[in-house]
Amino acid sequence: MDRHILGIDVGGTNVKLGIVAPGGKIVARANIATKNYSRSKLQLIKAMVRTADELIASEGLAKQDFCGVGIGLPGLIDPVGGIVRYLPNIPGWRNVRLQEIMENDLGLPVFIENDVNMITLAEWKFGAGVGYQNFICITLGTGVGGGLILNNAMYRGEGFVAGEVGHMPLGESTLEGHVGNGVLAERAGKIFKIRNMQPPDVFRLAQEGNARAIEFWEEVGTYLGTTLAGVINLLNLRLVIVGGGVSNNYRFFAPAMKATLKAKAMRVQAGMVKVTRCKLHNDAGIIGARILVEEFLIGKG
Repeated sequence: MDRHILGIDVGGTNVKLGIVAPGGKIVARANIATKNYSRSKLQLIKAMVRTADELIASEGLAKQDFCGVGIGLPGLIDPVGGIVRYLPNIPGWRNVRLQEIMENDLGLPVFIENDVNMITLAEWKFGAGVGYQNFICITLGTGVGGGLILNNAMYRGEGFVAGEVGHMPLGESTLEGHVGNGVLAERAGKIFKIRNMQPPDVFRLAQEGNARAIEFWEEVGTYLGTTLAGVINLLNLRLVIVGGGVSNNYRFFAPAMKATLKAKAMRVQAGMVKVTRCKLHNDAGIIGARILVEEFLIGKG
């Protein structure tokens, strides 16, 4: 496909838009502040359409220069029906027929997907997952999500909710209950007796050699390694990709994560798996739109 694709990455703070060329390069960008439309999903949708039209025009392009639009959203998505079932961090989004609405307003084929699946697709074709047929991509942020490539294809599960590694039980809680951004901030505040302390603050302390900060990230790595060992034992994956905002602290939690995974996974599986950080970072959601659109258009063809 030699035409452009418009990628839209919907987040709780910002909506990022980008024009993605055939090689996966983002050639133009725009942003919308999600909070400005927190009371009305229809107003946010209109803002997305308006900004998309403005972005296309600003590059001297026309709709016929595009083969489709891919939209990633943080929640339960039905990509086949084109329905947003539920967005936990953006109020009012339940059973929204976003594909139909956007197609009518934009005049282009539109496809929607869970945001972590979009990131996984991008890393698979253009990032750390190139050449791998079986892997998981996990994102560490406000929540903890996961996307699965199994037997060289995206695996979505019966209800399109496969890969929810953050909700896997861990002790008396879940993985997300131990390493989600809000939980980490709360734990850091209690440990260091500082109000409004955030994970980046603990990262800076670790850089300075603070022993408790280093231990803090080692605990995060142990939680991640424990859960990932279970995933590897079950699915015998060759690769684990770690992304999301919390992964900025990768150098401090990765050693404990890898050591725990190796210790708790079966020897054969542990010996086969590689663990690495994502390559595309904040661009992955937009770039993944290219693969999503191509997947559905080729499937329909």
